[in-house]
Amino acid sequence: MVKVLLNGCCGKMGQMIIDSSKNFPNIKIVAGIDRFSSDKCNFKIFKSAGDVNIDYDVLIDFSRPDALKDLLELSIKNNKPIILCSTGYSEEDLTLINEKSSVIPIFKSANMSLGINLLNSLLKKVVPILFENYDIEIIEKHHNQKVDSPSGTALLLADTIKESIPTETKYIYGRSGDSKREKSEIGIHAVRGGSIVGDHDIIFAGSGEIIELSHTALSREVFAVGALKAAEYMSTIIFPRVYNMEDVLGI
Repeated sequence: MVKVLLNGCCGKMGQMIIDSSKNFPNIKIVAGIDRFSSDKCNFKIFKSAGDVNIDYDVLIDFSRPDALKDLLELSIKNNKPIILCSTGYSEEDLTLINEKSSVIPIFKSANMSLGINLLNSLLKKVVPILFENYDIEIIEKHHNQKVDSPSGTALLLADTIKESIPTETKYIYGRSGDSKREKSEIGIHAVRGGSIVGDHDIIFAGSGEIIELSHTALSREVFAVGALKAAEYMSTIIFPRVYNMEDVLGI
């Protein structure tokens, strides 16, 4: 049995992980961390990471970047792996994650969806073939409560595209002005509105044809399932480094 400590257990994603865990007989959420309380949680809720005094196997964080430092300190104190599902980390945060990954196993992914990560893997194969004759643009759409823009997933896809191209490229966020598009550009565009869970489209626009790779999240459940699969995987890991969904999927 994998014993999970869930940070942000009373939030929307925390509640989705709790519901989805019912389909994972090998996982038990033994405690949560949240400033708020919820009668939907049948486990103890600690107000802060510093209050945690329960044994667990792996910590899942689906909250905000400002929780990072305390959660890493807790994980290092207990010598337990941590799964970081939050987005919007600063450069300082990313440096801290890389630094602490020499001490404990850290799982980090900009998107917990299995489909997005398979799509990201596919990009590594198709981008080198298409780039010379196609312009590449990314459009991401999310609900009106999302605070970071562009999304962490859009940046994940963009970075994969950039790393798959042998020549120098640059990101263009949105478009304005009166100059034409340069071949070296990778466009990234963000849409915010309503209750959109998450849409990502990669457009390869060529002369006479357009190829599109798309992923639509219909429910937050896809992210919860990914987090729980990561928990199963990371509970078996003892070697310190940064892991991601490609490790979980074996791709």
